[in-house]
Amino acid sequence: MSIELLFIILDYAGIGFFAYSGGMLAARKSLDPFGAVIIGAVTGMGGGTLRDILLGSLPVYWIAEPKYLAVAVFGAMLGYFTSPWAQAIATRRAALIWADAIGLSVFCVLGAQAGLAAGAHWTIALLTGMMSAAFGGLLRDIIVNDVPLVLREDIYALAALAGAAAYVGGMTLGFNASLVTLGSALLALVLRGCAIQFKWSLPAIKLSD
Repeated sequence: MSIELLFIILDYAGIGFFAYSGGMLAARKSLDPFGAVIIGAVTGMGGGTLRDILLGSLPVYWIAEPKYLAVAVFGAMLGYFTSPWAQAIATRRAALIWADAIGLSVFCVLGAQAGLAAGAHWTIALLTGMMSAAFGGLLRDIIVNDVPLVLREDIYALAALAGAAAYVGGMTLGFNASLVTLGSALLALVLRGCAIQFKWSLPAIKLSD
């Protein structure tokens, strides 16, 4: 598989899983299908939109290629209408969090790759990786009046940053691009998954009343 095809597949997968989490959240908040599409599209494409704007890649990717919008709409509707099924086998929140984790693991690598491809300094590539992974979910949670996952003590943005750093480091050292891409995404997913499963978190300041 060529690296170009791999990135296309990851791009679709990341948008789809993030949009799915948006659709799930819309169902949990009792929004209608149109609201689910809006939340899903914002979640699936918000991080990539910010990335393209900051890197000066205009028009942003989903305007240049409307098929990405179709993927986001499909993912949002799938999450919305399968919400009762997810509730039956686990909880909607668990399904939402794991779908979000997969989207995060993909987009931290895609964002870092876009930063390097644009000729940005490696530190900027780390930031574009982290923002691509976290910004869509941040907007999703703000719109529905939830405390964003990225602002909680859970290991969230740190997992995205680790994935982006692994990608930038691997590419700088000249390792196989496909292996670096998949390995970096897997690293971010494992870190985020461990945070979910084992309640890993960063310490939050405790203020007395």
